[in-house]
Amino acid sequence: MKIFKRIAIVLLIVLVGIQFVPTMRNQSDTIPRTDFMLVNDVPETIQKKLQVSCYDCHSNNTQYPWYNKVQPVTWFLEGHIKEGKAELNFNEWDSLSNRRKKSKLRSIIKQIESGEMPLDSYTLIHKDAKFSKEETNEIINFITQLKDNL
Repeated sequence: MKIFKRIAIVLLIVLVGIQFVPTMRNQSDTIPRTDFMLVNDVPETIQKKLQVSCYDCHSNNTQYPWYNKVQPVTWFLEGHIKEGKAELNFNEWDSLSNRRKKSKLRSIIKQIESGEMPLDSYTLIHKDAKFSKEETNEIINFITQLKDNL
């Protein structure tokens, strides 16, 4: 029994200790002129849905939930945000070439249609981030039109 007690104490110390490891926050007060919403004439309903469903991981300004200050959850969130921004950062949209934009738009359409995005791990906690059939169709139609006009 002594060994389990020691292991529990060590784990507790480690868990408390990692809470003090500093992390980078993905937050910005400004919206750059290259932002997807500013560059494109995005309908308000689509803007709101993209903000709720995509911008936390695919922009420079994440709206963090209450549990983001608990390690190792913070590391998990940081990993998702870093990956998401590496794949697509809506704040840097207009800095992409038209060819790259078309490629990104095709990818967005494919991932929304297949249900890959938004991630299940995100929509599990953020129920309002899920796309209804109507929202899916509206977003896909808008993005298709945007792609065809590039």
